Amino acid sequence: MKYYNLKDKEEVVDFKTATIKGQGKEKGLFFPEFIPQFDNSFIENLNQYSDEEIAFQCMKGFVGDEIPSDILKQIVSETINFEIPLKKINENIYSLELFHGPTLAFKDVGARFMSRCLSYFLKDENKKVTVLVATSGDTGGAVANGFYKTQGINVVILYPKNRVSPVQEKQLTALGENIYALEVDGSFDDCQSLVKQAFSDDEINSNLFLTSANSINIARWLPQQIYYLLALKQWQKLEKQNPVICVPSGNFGNICAGLLAYFRGLSAEHFIAACNENDVVPNYLKSEKLEPKKTVATLSNAMDVGNPSNFVRILELFNNQFEDLKNKISGYSIDDKKTLQTITKVYQEYNYVLEPHSTVAYSALEQYLKENPGKKGFILSTAHPVKFPDAVEKAINLKIELPESLTQLIKKEKKSTEINPDFEELKRFLLK
Repeated sequence: MKYYNLKDKEEVVDFKTATIKGQGKEKGLFFPEFIPQFDNSFIENLNQYSDEEIAFQCMKGFVGDEIPSDILKQIVSETINFEIPLKKINENIYSLELFHGPTLAFKDVGARFMSRCLSYFLKDENKKVTVLVATSGDTGGAVANGFYKTQGINVVILYPKNRVSPVQEKQLTALGENIYALEVDGSFDDCQSLVKQAFSDDEINSNLFLTSANSINIARWLPQQIYYLLALKQWQKLEKQNPVICVPSGNFGNICAGLLAYFRGLSAEHFIAACNENDVVPNYLKSEKLEPKKTVATLSNAMDVGNPSNFVRILELFNNQFEDLKNKISGYSIDDKKTLQTITKVYQEYNYVLEPHSTVAYSALEQYLKENPGKKGFILSTAHPVKFPDAVEKAINLKIELPESLTQLIKKEKKSTEINPDFEELKRFLLK
């Protein structure tokens, strides 16, 4: 499998190069030259395969022979070695719980896959590697956990000051060792811009072996298809009709992975991009105008993105055909007031606790199902409620117990370096 740069289609690389480089010339994202198809019998009979075999079948076409099959099987097995259950909330809405991994967030899947691929590719390198990543909340923790104490790899994480939850911040800042946290006095978009500038800087790249672990990296983005297949495997035992799939959306890597799986043959009735007040894509779906905006801070902070990087991949999937895209994806914008009301309502009516991001998805799916009677679907629950205790406890008037896996982490000291959203400050830190 080869991958081309969406900004310079003459730049074509293999899976290994795309994984190590992160992005191409002019900050372009890599995209597969062709989309390998699932066999119909595979999709229709998912219950006959183990989760590990489903994950292997999902990824082998994108990796090719660059990782031997036995090692790839081990990588995908370690990627999904925790529960990913589809739970019923009510008659029409299910929740795919993606928060049972080590950092209690959906990004554990992509981060674990990528860290293992990168470790395999770099095992014979003499030069130390720096993984540079911007996070709006959960990416940083998942990447930090995935690469913690990995020989020959340093991780530098940029996160927006005062815009991540206390648990998220501890997951970024308390590990130490080869994990470095930079607290940026700005927004996620500022963090992401600094990362992109670093990848384009000749001096940094001549001194450091730099790669990225954001969802712009194909090894982070592509494995997210796996849990859509695992969800469908469970869905087929419960329902006859194809599901409407609703995804909390910020940088749009997650829903883009689901759409890629759909283009390969995944059974899905419709997709919903559920956004908070950062409504660039819902507005695009109404107007056909993609206009980045200044980021608005919300309760669902990991989705506070005013210029979603991965949307260009969605446009590529649909060959930039607006009508085709609009027929398959709906967009909704849910504000904080509605988010809190919905957390309360779902807990009172169904005894199910949602956190803000999953709540945005629930509210969007509920609206869509009212407008389209007779359909059913599931949301992607992307994080554990304990990661957002202020909002959740306010809404349900109940204290969320800290999982045992976090009790020791919370006690650890925060280790971070504050910087302004100034590229020269980042550059000095990296070169030092």
